[in-house]
Amino acid sequence: MPARHAQTPAENDLLITLAREICSRADEPWPLATMAAEFSLSPSAFQRRFTAVIGLSPKVLQDAARLGRLKSALKAGSTVTDAILEAGFGSTSRVYGKAPRDLGMTLSAYRDGAPGETIHWAARRTRLGWLAMAATARGVCFAQFGEDAASLRAELAREFPKATVVASAAHAPLDAWIDALDAHLSRSAPAPDLPLDLRGTAFQMRVWRFLRGIPLGETRSYADVARAIGAPKATRAVGTACGANRVAVLVPCHRVLRGDGALGGYRWGLERKRALLSAETAG
Repeated sequence: MPARHAQTPAENDLLITLAREICSRADEPWPLATMAAEFSLSPSAFQRRFTAVIGLSPKVLQDAARLGRLKSALKAGSTVTDAILEAGFGSTSRVYGKAPRDLGMTLSAYRDGAPGETIHWAARRTRLGWLAMAATARGVCFAQFGEDAASLRAELAREFPKATVVASAAHAPLDAWIDALDAHLSRSAPAPDLPLDLRGTAFQMRVWRFLRGIPLGETRSYADVARAIGAPKATRAVGTACGANRVAVLVPCHRVLRGDGALGGYRWGLERKRALLSAETAG
């Protein structure tokens, strides 16, 4: 572990090295006091500096790395108990409360590709091209643009390979939800406020929650978002979280721009991003 006093910008590299070690050895204990002592800082001062540089506290970073290991182990076929221990959580009780929140489903359901979970879906041709929406009992878990209904259905199947995916005829609210979103896109109707079933890491969830609070017709820079969620150095991570968003428009990642006002990236194409922003500004 690095053992220098991290006070100057040049020494931020030491914190980055430490962050990489935490991720690569997420199953090991990383006492905050021990890490702080290596940098000749108090635990609180060390945590503030680490969070400012990395964008996450050591604990949140370790939990995210462990969750990644847990997901990989479950997908590889490990039992739930073995996957929890392999990821470094130490006991099953420490992870069961977090699983539905972070994975959007139980651990066993995630491991098995969401068997038994029913997901309803519908697709429409909108002003911005084909749009598919899908929902679980918790809310919308998928809203994406694509080339056609078939490719969007295939993308949904890749996301939930063992779920039962059925047409929206069996889920009356979903038809109304996608019609409302289509009306917003095609006829400038108000943006619908729909229940969401978001599934991501703790950091991604923080970003997505903030994005949902950006008012219609307004934009923020990636740096603005990073500062607002308390991670001012995590501008790139904010961009990555925007790119990982699976719920287009309802989680308005299109309202995030580069610091110089340029569009930046957009998962569903810059022309769609430009069109969405133009419509919202005109409205």
